[in-house]
Amino acid sequence: MAASLSKGLQRLAIVLSQNVASATRLYGTAAVTNRIAAAQLSASCSPAVHQSLARCLHTTTVARARDQEDRDGKRRWDTKNRKVLPPQAPGEPRNPASIWVSRRNFKYSHHKLWYLATMVRGMSIDEALVQLQAISKKGARLIEEVLLEAQEKAVKECNVEYKSNLWIAESLALKGRHTQAIRYHGRGYFGIMHCGYCHYLVRLEEGPPPPKKRDPTGYDKASDYMASLRKRTIQMGL
Repeated sequence: MAASLSKGLQRLAIVLSQNVASATRLYGTAAVTNRIAAAQLSASCSPAVHQSLARCLHTTTVARARDQEDRDGKRRWDTKNRKVLPPQAPGEPRNPASIWVSRRNFKYSHHKLWYLATMVRGMSIDEALVQLQAISKKGARLIEEVLLEAQEKAVKECNVEYKSNLWIAESLALKGRHTQAIRYHGRGYFGIMHCGYCHYLVRLEEGPPPPKKRDPTGYDKASDYMASLRKRTIQMGL
């Protein structure tokens, strides 16, 4: 590849030097001189230089593509456990431990899993396990396995002292790969089967769960509406 590239640059330099008169009329004297010098310099470079330039270009392109694919950080969910935080100042409150665990491509509908993932979000780890044991769904068993795995990982790898001192900060159900298959019927008829897979992402955080916000009642909404009406003023009025 490097040899063919250098040969091409040498041919370009020869063509430019032979057609200086015609190129000067099109581009001007300064532009032609610069192009000839650049072509000769590129042709004189070693193949290793061309390989290093091509390698840098390829690496940059791949890195940009990966960054575009992983804008929200969900593709590299498990790698966030290796993030090292800077040292804290004396008297600064201690950063709680965070445990990132995911389960990829298991056969279940992400629409069904979303209800269970939303239910356990914001609960303590013990409360979530108790609630999931009372649900006879396949998705509940899968989430329960992931939570137990994350709890064990928190104690063994993340230096969490008490395994019950954890709460579910993030619980996400995402769509995985979907495949199609043919289901054959009688008399030459057939149907299309849709085989769906999904991902489950969870982040546990050390400490007690935050207090739950009470849903506003009708009286609260009416009070807020009346307060907003009383705060109205006439602009530029006396």
